[in-house]
Amino acid sequence: MTFEHRSVLFEETMEGLAIRPDGIYVDGTLGGGGHAAGVLARLGAGGRLIGIDQDADAIRAAAERLAPFGDRVTIVRSNYRDMPAVLDGLGVGLVDGICLDLGVSSYQLDTASRGFTYRDADAPLDMRMDQRKDKTAKEIVNTYSETELYRIIRDYGEDRFAKNIAKHIVRAREEKPIETAGELTEIIRASIPARIRATGGHPAKRTFQALRIELNEELSVLEASIDGMIDRLAPGGRLAIITFHSLEDRIVKTRFRLSENPCTCPPDFPVCVCGRVSKGRVITRKPVLPSEKELSENPRAASAKLRVFERRGKE
Repeated sequence: MTFEHRSVLFEETMEGLAIRPDGIYVDGTLGGGGHAAGVLARLGAGGRLIGIDQDADAIRAAAERLAPFGDRVTIVRSNYRDMPAVLDGLGVGLVDGICLDLGVSSYQLDTASRGFTYRDADAPLDMRMDQRKDKTAKEIVNTYSETELYRIIRDYGEDRFAKNIAKHIVRAREEKPIETAGELTEIIRASIPARIRATGGHPAKRTFQALRIELNEELSVLEASIDGMIDRLAPGGRLAIITFHSLEDRIVKTRFRLSENPCTCPPDFPVCVCGRVSKGRVITRKPVLPSEKELSENPRAASAKLRVFERRGKE
């Protein structure tokens, strides 16, 4: 299967980045190279794009897609949390824009062997974004305590039946290890009341999301990385982040707000004495959502939200 991933909120991201023809840009979640190609098409001869991704399949696909842009493109296999080190290694200081598309690619979802899908009963419980790692979702399912499973399904899947699902998983694995998506899905299905299964979405969706987030440390990486990315922006540079669920969006919204207004002084203080200085401004007071046209063409874009932050200029 070829690596495919429709770049959601494409035009909105290009507009949000306010691309300068001679600028240096970073795509921290390169994927198939869709957003990166859009940036490169808007750059002049002096512009440059650095693409980062931890998925080897994405790297191969993006390298092929972006080959026509020649030496204006540099691709690095890494996690975007290591962006400062990647830029240092390339001799790059400040950049004019950074974008992240935090969604799972269509390729990852549709390739059963990658283990992200609950729709293929025989799919392994893998879910690794970076297949160089040894740990898989199977290890989480079969070794985490009931309390740990409850925590991640509750917090990362936001599933109100988290306690019951965790209990059923532990009970089932006492009989035999849970090996496949189909086995786990049936366990989850049995944990949820029939009347809820009849009216809600796929019963396994939230648990699979929770396992993927836990395995790949998605939320902790995002929260730990935003401030550092803002610090690498040149004056007027922009950080554009596309999220796909409320947990991610909440982190982005909070970090952007704190970067805009970091002051910790009580509201009744006449002047700021904490010394915390704003790093810039939030461009998107409300998240940018997909258009009706995009939703009709790509239903997987339904939960996407784009937020943009701009680094303050020189005083």
